[in-house]
Amino acid sequence: MCRRVGLFACLVLCASWAAQKYDGPRPPKADVPYLQHADNLIETESGEAREENRRDEIVYIVTGASSPARTPMAEPIFLFLSESIPAEKLALFAMQVRRGNREIAFPQRRKDRGPRPLRLSVRRLEDKLYRIEANQTLENGQYCLSPEGSNKVFCFEVY
Repeated sequence: MCRRVGLFACLVLCASWAAQKYDGPRPPKADVPYLQHADNLIETESGEAREENRRDEIVYIVTGASSPARTPMAEPIFLFLSESIPAEKLALFAMQVRRGNREIAFPQRRKDRGPRPLRLSVRRLEDKLYRIEANQTLENGQYCLSPEGSNKVFCFEVY
């Protein structure tokens, strides 16, 4: 009898948790990640990375030495309203500052090791609304989120 009561209480608790609606801040624009600082949302810098072929690598370049979107959080949290970009397709990369621009270089040969995406966790809050978190501590520096197979970038700085 106690097991049945305990199981019923657990089911009721799980059902009430699943039925709760998200009541936090909402991104004003779709398909743009926003850094979340409590109830404040900071739009990431949107742009297109310019592609350059150099020797044995392909370099993606974003103009400017730093992003205006900044966060002090070493494990940033983003809110993302997905319309045309699937949240699960976003990858996080660290960028290097060179010659006044932000760059990331990938080797042209697949067997050479290139930069790996940093770990992210993606959690659905509501229909088309996602919470994306860095799953590892980020050092101070320049970073970008980019959809797989695209030169579209959403840049930010950890300071």
